[in-house]
Amino acid sequence: MTSHTASRVDPYSDEFLAEPWDDLTLIRDAGHAVWLDRYGIWAIARHDDVVAALRNHEKFSSSRGVGLADLAVDQSWRRPSILVEADPPEHTRNRKVVAGTMTPKALRSLESAFAKAAGRIVDELIDRRQFDGVRDLAEVFPTEVFPRAFGIEVNDETRQRLLDYGSLVFNGNGVENQRFRTAMANAEETISWVTATCARDALQSGGIGAAIHDAAEAAGLTPDDGAMLVRSFLSAGVDTTVSGIAFALNNLATEPDQWLLVRENPLLARAAFEETIRRDCPVIGFFRTTTGSTTVGDLEIAGDQKVLILFAGANRDPRRWNNPDGFDVTRRLTGHLGYGIGIHACVGMVIARMEGEAVFTALRDRVRLIEPNGEPIPRLNNSLRGLDSLPLSIEPA
Repeated sequence: MTSHTASRVDPYSDEFLAEPWDDLTLIRDAGHAVWLDRYGIWAIARHDDVVAALRNHEKFSSSRGVGLADLAVDQSWRRPSILVEADPPEHTRNRKVVAGTMTPKALRSLESAFAKAAGRIVDELIDRRQFDGVRDLAEVFPTEVFPRAFGIEVNDETRQRLLDYGSLVFNGNGVENQRFRTAMANAEETISWVTATCARDALQSGGIGAAIHDAAEAAGLTPDDGAMLVRSFLSAGVDTTVSGIAFALNNLATEPDQWLLVRENPLLARAAFEETIRRDCPVIGFFRTTTGSTTVGDLEIAGDQKVLILFAGANRDPRRWNNPDGFDVTRRLTGHLGYGIGIHACVGMVIARMEGEAVFTALRDRVRLIEPNGEPIPRLNNSLRGLDSLPLSIEPA
């Protein structure tokens, strides 16, 4: 075994969270796994190593938390997810409950509703010609179609609560810095809303939320377990899609040749969103905890160690991708890790892809040109990349 390399990279610094790519290159080039001195954690950023760790749930456990805190020894500000922060056999049972509600066949009925909503929103933006890609589109579309699909009433409070909860969850996965404290300022109120919203009697019949409760009951789970499974989707199903849509808008506005390809080929509407998930990777990374001594490449890591699995680093690893920093809607994307991989791969990826495809199909059908109308402003979050503002202008087709 070789000795490990230590690094002073700070994955919670403003600079890293705004533009992590140079630091991720340093981590990849330093070795299979790198010790981050500031926090006493390991980091893995090479594609092959990330895949191996995510596929090895016996050695890289999720049950001790996918954030920096070790749930075995630290008191958490929230109840751990019984889906994301669980290992087999509990995870296997709970994943099976929700998986049936997230198949392409089960979600096919949502396609027309998504397309109609995306078309209406884009038509309104065309009338304005200039708009903010985050505030007026990337946040508006998911906070309308996602809760409605789950049987949650859509109104201004719902939209804001979902965004607040996403900020709380993803900031809460990191260090207790000012971002964490700001997100926690209204945590009790936000969590109370989420808890009430995920209860069976609060969800409209015929929605995904009710279907999850029904499947949970059939599997012998409690109503509280059913609500916790619905909560898992609210935790990660909105902000990630908001970020993906915003980054894709920015990519297509700054890469007009790629927008032309999408305009010429309707099949590339989804590809534009998917390539963005690879290239801009909204979820920077999640943690695992080693259950015993294990190896990563030529390094040995002891048990009970927190390991930051950097999806964003893997998705731009030149060992895996040609021109990894480039945006190419024709790229063969098999193997990208924007949704994770293994038993904890994002169970909601089908609905996220449907949302992305609906937005960019609506734009493709109606808009000739997307152009920047100012500089984008990053939205800093301890574990989720995003934009706070994206000034754009468009010309109708």
